Amino acid sequence: MEVELLRTEPLRRLHFVTHGGASTLSTLQSYSRLEHTLGVLALVAHFRPEDELLRVAALLHDIGHLPLSHTFEGIGGLDHHTIGAQLLRAEPIRPVLERHGIGTEAVAAALGGQPLSPLTGHPGLLNLDHLDSYVRSGRAAGRLNADPAVMLARLDLEDSAVSADHGTAAALVALVCAEARLHTSWDNVGPVSVIRRLAGQLLDNTTLTPARLARMTDPQLWSAFDSCAATRTESGMIRYELHRLKAVVGHASGDRSGWDFSLRKIYSSAPLVKGQRIEVSAPELAAELDALGLLPTDFRVWWS
Repeated sequence: MEVELLRTEPLRRLHFVTHGGASTLSTLQSYSRLEHTLGVLALVAHFRPEDELLRVAALLHDIGHLPLSHTFEGIGGLDHHTIGAQLLRAEPIRPVLERHGIGTEAVAAALGGQPLSPLTGHPGLLNLDHLDSYVRSGRAAGRLNADPAVMLARLDLEDSAVSADHGTAAALVALVCAEARLHTSWDNVGPVSVIRRLAGQLLDNTTLTPARLARMTDPQLWSAFDSCAATRTESGMIRYELHRLKAVVGHASGDRSGWDFSLRKIYSSAPLVKGQRIEVSAPELAAELDALGLLPTDFRVWWS
């Protein structure tokens, strides 16, 4: 069943969608959304090898992602969770599941957190989806100081959340904090803000619909940008003149030389420490995560 699913278009498409989104232009996060999907499947297979439903949910949890992953969330009302739920119930995914006796509604419920599972977990606690993201990003950026296999051996699941010893929890918290700082840095804010603007201009100046945009791959998106007179020039600038892009914290109303940009959210999730909430078992680590709330989310961006 897993092999059949991996041969379907919604899964193969993820090979052509970068996990890091627009920040792939300025960072080393060049790996695909499919690589992340396979990583999440591997984690589920490690912790729950006999849980067939959860393994299927791991494979299908990101099929609704837009080109450049999270970059376009919200534009034209697009939401990758909603799109994923629609794809789950349609061809070619649904027939594969039915052939193998897996109900689509059972998979949808697992992806929706009903009941709680280590794939989605409790709000605020580290789940397997985010565990792969943080470790994969940290390793790509050279921030990971531990062998992932050694780290994995020190992890467990407690009440559908990732649990670790104090040292491993500290390493995970460091990865979470580094990822949050990356999201609020020029490396992410600059490219994301430009490409979101380009997507809006593309929808305004062509016959492209939000639904069609949502199912593009990254290469198809760049081709669309280059084919549209309204986006062609800036599309080239963001790829070949990225050094000219500037970003500062705060909004500057009335300044016509740039545009305002706000991050939708900052991701932070805490592992359990020896099965206990981090606030109880490691308050110093909890304080590091709480400090992420002070990171800036509003910016002014412009081309120099």
